[in-house]
Amino acid sequence: PDFKYGKIDLKEFETKVSGQDSAADAVSLFDIGKGWFEVSKSNGGLVYVFERHVRYKIINKNGYDLADMEIQLYHNSDGDQEKLEFIHGATYNLVNNKIEISKIGSDAKFSNRLDKNYTMKKFTLPNVKEGSIIEFNYRTTSDFTFKLDDWYFQGSYPCKYSSFTLTIPEYFRYKINAGGYVPILQVAPEDINQSFYISSTNTSQAGTVNARAVKTQYYAKDIPAIKNESYITTLRDYISRIGFEKTSANFPNQGYKDYTSTWPKIITELLDYENFGGYMKKNNYPKGFLEGIVKGETDPEKKMNLIFNYVKNNIKWDDKYDEYTKATSQKAVIEKKSGNSAEINLLLYSLLRDAGLECYPVLLSTRSNGAHPGYPMATNFNNVIIESAIGDKKYLLDAVDKNHVSNMIDYQNLNHQGLKINVDAITGEWIPIEFSNPSRTSIFYNLKLDTDNKFSGTLYLSSNNYAGLRQRDKYQSAATEQEYLKNYKADKTGLEISNYKIVNLNDPEQALEESMDITIEDNIEEAGNLSYFMPLLFERTKENPFTLIERNFPVDFAYPSEESYRVVIDFPATYALEKLPKSEKFKLPDDAGSFTIMYATEDHKISVLSKINFVKSTFTADEYYNLKELFKNIVRKQSEQIVFKKS
Repeated sequence: PDFKYGKIDLKEFETKVSGQDSAADAVSLFDIGKGWFEVSKSNGGLVYVFERHVRYKIINKNGYDLADMEIQLYHNSDGDQEKLEFIHGATYNLVNNKIEISKIGSDAKFSNRLDKNYTMKKFTLPNVKEGSIIEFNYRTTSDFTFKLDDWYFQGSYPCKYSSFTLTIPEYFRYKINAGGYVPILQVAPEDINQSFYISSTNTSQAGTVNARAVKTQYYAKDIPAIKNESYITTLRDYISRIGFEKTSANFPNQGYKDYTSTWPKIITELLDYENFGGYMKKNNYPKGFLEGIVKGETDPEKKMNLIFNYVKNNIKWDDKYDEYTKATSQKAVIEKKSGNSAEINLLLYSLLRDAGLECYPVLLSTRSNGAHPGYPMATNFNNVIIESAIGDKKYLLDAVDKNHVSNMIDYQNLNHQGLKINVDAITGEWIPIEFSNPSRTSIFYNLKLDTDNKFSGTLYLSSNNYAGLRQRDKYQSAATEQEYLKNYKADKTGLEISNYKIVNLNDPEQALEESMDITIEDNIEEAGNLSYFMPLLFERTKENPFTLIERNFPVDFAYPSEESYRVVIDFPATYALEKLPKSEKFKLPDDAGSFTIMYATEDHKISVLSKINFVKSTFTADEYYNLKELFKNIVRKQSEQIVFKKS
């Protein structure tokens, strides 16, 4: 393809998409990125320059969002910043076999301050229609050269050709982090010469410095769109991409500086950093503070739980994940009674350690942040929890939620592995971050059906582990119990509730139990003297969460689960059972999961039991088809109807 900006070939208007992307709303004709380094005119240091040129063919109205370009820019309190140097953009429409050009207007450029560090630049192209070709070309410079922004070869639309070329001067060394299922090809690296113009200073004259550099191009062709699918960590784990993190710098007359070449080096940097190691070491909480929590307890496990319970019940999480603290003082966090995940959990670490307990910070990447590649990369972490060891037992602790218990951490932290840091030995060890106990949900309807097709009776719910955590958080986040029940009924047509009771709300070690009296209307259809209804009422699985014909990435439920629904219905003597669905059981290979639905009748009573069980949390792409078929049967069987005939 010809990558010259503004040079459009008439054949590009004829571009079509076939195969698995035949229904695509747009297609990227090419997406070209280039990165290199230049000398900053303001401070004389090297800055990273990035330029992107992308061109799309719009197929239908659903692709119009591509006409809106957003560029996020960061700056810090030290004056370092990212800047947008320029942006060009245009829409091309074919009219009477001639190309009409519509450029970005000055009134289509917006700037939005997101917070004290981030600004969003927005640009909108005019005159976009079905069949238009649009393109953008922009350049940014950045003072931040440690972690270069990832280049994504794959996105929401298919792409004919994507390429990224990076030129690195001899002064820097970077490690590569690549991922995804589309093959990333590479042109042989090329050694080139670069010239850097250095401005004059008080001690030196202006001049040009020549340096060797390595230029490497990475590319991919005919890239399919990536489609979101249920039960994944984040699409970022599966999109074909490439990223770079600096390992070292070596400037003339300045010596060699190692950044992140090894885990001990990374850990040393973390422990020396004021907002990680410095925060842990200060221990500036008030005198007698720890003693007031422990209260003379000598049993290690009880002492651990006293400290854990104090932190999780008294320091409120601000809903921000971070491996670094914003505050540099533990005392400030205690007085404020709130903090990010690092401030809370590193306070927990300090208290446990001061109480004489063996404990370790555990760095991890949350599910939404993506999997850590496992090799020395500092920037892929975004959270920290604590491991406490008592004898042969190890406990993972995460104090951001008062409903957490030992070994039950925030859902986002269930990303399979974390780096446990031994502060004294300055070493790291990868440990599993898994929750092996199933989260159980049990729902029991005991109902009586009257001749007006109205159900009345009781509903009992029991949930533990992550299912219980989810229900507790819902109840406690509601302003009132009435609001909670209103939210519960929102998607349950015809349900009315009275005499609601909740048990074990403030005891997360126990299953949460809810009970209520209920009436249900408008859930039975009539045709003549026949009545039809789906016996699982509000609890059935309405859609198969797995829709792809094939799937390249694993299915990740995060934890094992068991969902059990039981419905007992006492129906009128004037009703005869016309049709009862067949009981069936479906199993995955190696008993990794199962679905059972059973029907039983006695006199004028029907009993239905539906049970879905997964004994493991992760399934490979090879197991996808069997999992998809299992859910297909769940949807089919749970939607089967019971039919009554009125006499």
